[in-house]
Amino acid sequence: MIRVLLVDDEAVVRAGVRAILGTDPEIEVVAEAGDGHEAVDLARRHRPDVVLLDIRMPRLDGLAALPELRRAVPGVAVAVLTTFDEDEFVVRALGDGANGFLLKAADPRELIIGVRAVAEGAAYLSPRIAQRLVAELRGDRLSRPDAARSRVSALTAREREVLALLGEGLPNQAIARRLTLSEGTVKAHVSAILQTLEVGNRTQAAILAHEAGLTR
Repeated sequence: MIRVLLVDDEAVVRAGVRAILGTDPEIEVVAEAGDGHEAVDLARRHRPDVVLLDIRMPRLDGLAALPELRRAVPGVAVAVLTTFDEDEFVVRALGDGANGFLLKAADPRELIIGVRAVAEGAAYLSPRIAQRLVAELRGDRLSRPDAARSRVSALTAREREVLALLGEGLPNQAIARRLTLSEGTVKAHVSAILQTLEVGNRTQAAILAHEAGLTR
């Protein structure tokens, strides 16, 4: 039996995922949490095999909860429940130990396949997420660090600071707190960065930040 802890702040999402997983007799949802703090507490109590973890949640979001879950239950498999507009967080979550990424709107069979895969120790990316990442890395990634540094040099010092934090996967609100700026100011900086670097989205800007050596 694969024991699953389901973490999402939306009850309707939890109900849908629970119903899908319930069609497999070898998967059992042992607990549900609505935020990261509750997830860590329930993980310690129930010792699940797999945690299905949403990203955007109150109090403690999924990205912040991920390393705490790893410490609370060493060896637990964590699969992130994501949507298409969150793929800038994929690299950061993988670096923090995520085993897989599943789409909330995926085919029910894909959700079950993903849970089984990470429970067995494999890594699993939803095919649609994998396609997007491959397209980003193959079509938009700058292959030469020197070229990346040259493009980044066109930014102001403050824009480079924002880009570095964007490259670490931080949302605008977190960047604003880190740099003691308003969220509106950060949004304006991000827009200027995308325009100056001639990239179409935050994911491409984050890749460029890594190539230029702005992030760890």
